[in-house]
Amino acid sequence: MSEDSSNTELTPAQQQALTEFIDNLDLLNTLADPNRQRLIILLGAHVQGGLTVTELTAQMNLSQPTVSHHLKILRQAGLVAITQEGLHHRYYLTFDNALSQVEHLLTTIRNSNQL
Repeated sequence: MSEDSSNTELTPAQQQALTEFIDNLDLLNTLADPNRQRLIILLGAHVQGGLTVTELTAQMNLSQPTVSHHLKILRQAGLVAITQEGLHHRYYLTFDNALSQVEHLLTTIRNSNQL
């Protein structure tokens, strides 16, 4: 069955929910990674001051380049921000926009009634 023919069977609300789900796949995939989940948990435990890559690497079983890579992905998704502190960058959580996206997606799915 082609994608077009299956979409014609959806109600407008279901089609909207499906479209929004697809539009949010990058954010959902970002949140699905266990290493990024661990980084979010670590940063959440240090909400006031944030953490440097060195501090995060010390608490993870990952190399510094790998931690930096995951932080970059979290930054691109709007989940993490960075501040300059001397020669070091401090990372901290910035959930607001991402949480709003997920909340809107969930509301849309709930309102579609049958996805």
